[in-house]
Amino acid sequence: MAKQESNVDRVYMALRQMAADFAFMPDQRINESMLSKELGASRTPLREALNRLVAEGFLTYQNNRGFFCRSLTPKYILDLYEARVAVECEALRLACRRAEDQDIADLSDFLQQMEPAYEAATDPAIQLEMDESFHMRLVRLSANSELERALKNLNDRIRYIRLIDLKQLRDKLGARVPGELSAHRRILLGLAGRDAAAAEAAMRGHIEKRREAATEAVRIAFSQLYVPQE
Repeated sequence: MAKQESNVDRVYMALRQMAADFAFMPDQRINESMLSKELGASRTPLREALNRLVAEGFLTYQNNRGFFCRSLTPKYILDLYEARVAVECEALRLACRRAEDQDIADLSDFLQQMEPAYEAATDPAIQLEMDESFHMRLVRLSANSELERALKNLNDRIRYIRLIDLKQLRDKLGARVPGELSAHRRILLGLAGRDAAAAEAAMRGHIEKRREAATEAVRIAFSQLYVPQE
C-alpha cells in the first residue's frame, strides 16, 4: 500500500508541476495513454493523480470526454486575484488578533533581510519566490491552516501569469520594480499596530494593483504558449 501511495504522489507532483506551468495547453484534452508512458505510471495512480488535480482547480473533467487543462482567460485570472484578496485579507484580520508580538517582529526581520536580495535579484522568478514567501509567512500568523492551504493553492495556480506580469514590469521599469517592498512595509505597520482596517487596506491595494494587468498578461501568455520563443 505504501508503495502505491508513493507512486501516486510521484505522478501527482509531476502532473501538478506540468499543469501549473501550462505544459498542457489551455483547455487541451489530456492524453492519458501518452502520459502513462511518459511518466511510467499505470492507469490507477495516473487517474488518482488527475482527479486530485481536478479537485485543486488545475484540471477540469467532462463526462464521457475526459480530463482537460484549465482555461486561461482574463476572467479566470481575475477570479484568482479576487480569491487571493479574500484569503489574505481575512488571514491578516485574524493575524492582527492572534499573532504574538515576537512573531510579528520575526516577520519584520525576515523582510529586512530579504530586501537587499530582492533589490539585487535579476531573475523575476527569484523575486516572485521571495514575495510568495513573505505572504505565506504572513498568512501563517492567522493560525488558520485552511487559509494557509488556500493561499498556497492560489499561488500555484496564478504563478504563471504573475511571473509574466513581473517580467513585463521589469522590461518597462528596469531591474528594480518599485512599490513591492514598501507595500509589504505598510502591511506590516498595520499588523504591528493591530490595526486590521489599515493592514487590510494595504493588502488589498497591494494585490489589486497588479490584478488590472491580467488581460495583458494573459495575451502575452498565449503568445508564449502558442508561438514558442527562440
